[in-house]
Amino acid sequence: MRVEEISKALHGRVIGDGGREITSVASLATAAAGDLSFVEDEKYLELAAQCRAGAVLAGEFAAAEVPGLSSTLVIVEKPRLAFAKAAALLARAGRTATGIHGEAVVDPSAEVGANVSIDAFAVIGKNVEIGANTVIGPNCVIFDDVKVGADCELIARVTVYPKTRIGDRVTIHAGAVLGSDGFGFVRDEQTGEYHKFPQIGRLEIGDDVEIGANCTIDRGALDATVIASGTKLDNMVHIGHNAQIGRNIVIAAQTGISGSSVLEDNVVVAGQVGIADHVRIEEGAILGAQCGVPSNKVIRGKGQLFWGTPARPIREYLKELAVLARLAKKK
Repeated sequence: MRVEEISKALHGRVIGDGGREITSVASLATAAAGDLSFVEDEKYLELAAQCRAGAVLAGEFAAAEVPGLSSTLVIVEKPRLAFAKAAALLARAGRTATGIHGEAVVDPSAEVGANVSIDAFAVIGKNVEIGANTVIGPNCVIFDDVKVGADCELIARVTVYPKTRIGDRVTIHAGAVLGSDGFGFVRDEQTGEYHKFPQIGRLEIGDDVEIGANCTIDRGALDATVIASGTKLDNMVHIGHNAQIGRNIVIAAQTGISGSSVLEDNVVVAGQVGIADHVRIEEGAILGAQCGVPSNKVIRGKGQLFWGTPARPIREYLKELAVLARLAKKK
């Protein structure tokens, strides 16, 4: 993309040659002529002047002349955020459609959009819909009646169970399993045997979601598990059946969310958090690393940090730790 195209998409202002071609992003230290970099603070302008990047994103602090700078400047409000957006733009622009590989298996009933790439050993089932510009990586398996939106990327070895719906601009990393059966059983008290409760629902994933490597998300038992738009899952996250995950949520690695739990919009979940069934985490709450939330609990407090098991406000948790420390020392 030309610098001026990137600037327009970021609502920026170009100082210098807007016609320069940019192919990738890089740090100030490693950038070359075809790279875009960024500087977030005025104190790094000297380093920016020494770099070889084709263009540099910067704030208004760089609008005056920067001695020695040969890069084109793009003035934006928030350079780091703009850099992240620019990286995504360049990644999409750099994709070249390769069509359907000769060793992929695509059912004749599947509807494949324009400029779609389906790599070797991928399997596409009956009545599958794949939107334009989507990339299906090697060894992915998409079962019957799945819908995948436009501009998505399934990296490799992604398995998508029947009836799953995936929105636009979704990235799914290697080894993820979407829409598998939930862990639901009914116990016969007389015999002690467990009988599987029907797992015939579906999984719905919104737009602009990212799902990390080896994540597993169960479909609903009878209805739907939902991952709303803008949510990001780290590697090795598990989400149980019937869970409702809101918009713009971030969930770090090795977190487990049990069935029928609800996370409202803008929740932040740190690593190795355990959330039991029928829990509600209300909008904007923050769960610290390794905390645990028991069944039927409601966590309430926008912008408030919760920690410990059972999870409670951080101040309360730290007071309890202090008391325990004093008791132990006294003993």
